[in-house]
Amino acid sequence: MSDSGISDFKYHSAYRTDEGKPWVLPVVQTVEAQMADDPTLNHEYLPVAGLEDFREASVKLLLGEDSRALVDNRVLGIQSVGGSGAIRLCADFMKKIFSYNTVYVSNPTWGNHKGIFEASGFTDIREYKYWCPKTKGIDMDGMLSDLRGAPPKSVVILHACAHNPTGVDPTMDQWKQIANVCKEKNIFILMDIAYQGLSTGDLEKDASAVRYLVDNGFEFFASQSFSKNFGLYNERIGNLCCICKDTDAKMKVKSQMEIIVRRIWSNPSNHGARIVSSVLNNSNLIVEWKEHVKTIADRIIKMRKDLYSRLTALGTPGDWNHIRTQTGMFSFTGLNPLQVERMIKTHHIYMLKQGRINMCGLTSSNIDYVAQAIDEVIKTVKS
Repeated sequence: MSDSGISDFKYHSAYRTDEGKPWVLPVVQTVEAQMADDPTLNHEYLPVAGLEDFREASVKLLLGEDSRALVDNRVLGIQSVGGSGAIRLCADFMKKIFSYNTVYVSNPTWGNHKGIFEASGFTDIREYKYWCPKTKGIDMDGMLSDLRGAPPKSVVILHACAHNPTGVDPTMDQWKQIANVCKEKNIFILMDIAYQGLSTGDLEKDASAVRYLVDNGFEFFASQSFSKNFGLYNERIGNLCCICKDTDAKMKVKSQMEIIVRRIWSNPSNHGARIVSSVLNNSNLIVEWKEHVKTIADRIIKMRKDLYSRLTALGTPGDWNHIRTQTGMFSFTGLNPLQVERMIKTHHIYMLKQGRINMCGLTSSNIDYVAQAIDEVIKTVKS
């Protein structure tokens, strides 16, 4: 927080209220109170694959309870140490079991994607074009061209919704094009879905790209995180959803995944998993939770609209429509490094040098100041 009261937009990926404070979801408080009063709970180890009720509820949340893959008993959930742990499980599995060595990540992408795959032994880490500074959207032609050049045994990380860090997501027609290229080149897909519900406020809609792959016969993995949509940042609760071709493949994947887990964290933690499981397996609590998720998403969407309207009212040069059409916590504002430097030094508003901000850093009390600062910087420092 600066002297002028402006929030630091460099929050990694944490939600903040309009008062700039962390929010413990009321439904989480309810479940934790119930857990504290439950004399049957203990601190024994969970199974290596994790809490079964949590794993089953997680894959149903992602795929839908009526998913054909679930009916066919070919979906596996492996509890992980956050979404990062799920990504590490995928990387280790593809490297150790299938000897993959090439992974594609979007340019730009979440900073830890490359590091996790490097730690798993991948030495060929490539980028596919994604952000187009000119249009402030997706460079679709460049992306598809890069993926068409993928060598055999390649993995691609795709952001299922609320792309981090740009906030730009493919349309469903674009997802179909991406899926077709991946099928054509036999590229293995890892869907990173760290923000289900926080893109549109609709959990089902935010999972549509994942469900499209399932419906079209893909075998793939999906990394789920409950840090954001449950506000359980310090519990490190995630799940790797493995969609396999049949039950036999599912059981083979499970046996190898358990070996990998045993060598990394041995057994997963209980507290966060039991909170998520308790909510997702209770018809009343899940309704309450969905309302909380929508509250978070609605605040983010409102901040986008408010910033856009203020920049428009100020006559700030440029087209700012991308601010309101991007989704999720983050926005690539379009500010260049020199403009960001002026934002920091002159206005004490802190953001990453490529112009990314966390929209939750905006509040009703600082949005006018931020808009005026952007306006001044745009008019002073030319791109």
